[in-house]
Amino acid sequence: MARITVEDCLKRVPNRFVLVHMVANRVRQIREGSEYLVSSPKNEDIVVALREIAAGKITLKGLPDDEHGKPI
Repeated sequence: MARITVEDCLKRVPNRFVLVHMVANRVRQIREGSEYLVSSPKNEDIVVALREIAAGKITLKGLPDDEHGKPI
């Protein structure tokens, strides 16, 4: 599988700060026993979380919209 980059994730998440929070929360869920949402053998939890976000399996709820109805 190809390398995962921050830029891959930023296509789905508005900024790096939100991305950090999403990854941290997802890693915590995985370490508490949650199942992987993507197939990612032999990867660490943080890489799995980034792959899930880049694949669109993890989304962020409650982001405010701009005046045009698009998420900011």
